[in-house]
Amino acid sequence: MKFNSRKDILFSSIIAVVILLIMAPLVIDIFSNKMNSINYFSLAIVLGVTFFLLWMYFGTRYELAPDGLVYQCGPMRGKISYDRIREIEKGKTLWVGLKPATARKGLIVKFDRFDEIYISPDTNESFIEKILEKNPDIKISE
Repeated sequence: MKFNSRKDILFSSIIAVVILLIMAPLVIDIFSNKMNSINYFSLAIVLGVTFFLLWMYFGTRYELAPDGLVYQCGPMRGKISYDRIREIEKGKTLWVGLKPATARKGLIVKFDRFDEIYISPDTNESFIEKILEKNPDIKISE
């Protein structure tokens, strides 16, 4: 089963402001006909960064595959087998660490001994319900 990442106003605002701030000077130069060779190089870098941010924003998803939890956030991808997951914390936000997510108050998936990943599926409850079907030994905490 596939789940898209929930997008909240904070993350959406940060992405929009960053894109506007890096694009504004170049757009002004383009419309004022002040483009030179350095500006074309800057334009290529800005377009690359913008593409990367939009790829992460629109390309974040999770899948409960037959053999494990698969996550994707832009170029960042990975898989965690169900037997490695020991606990899921619901409604929390992880501010530091592996975070293929686009919203707050998601799920912190703890696996192996000390590893954890933060995800933000569309609905936490339906994700937990489906993952417990795959491995009912996972501990759920608030």
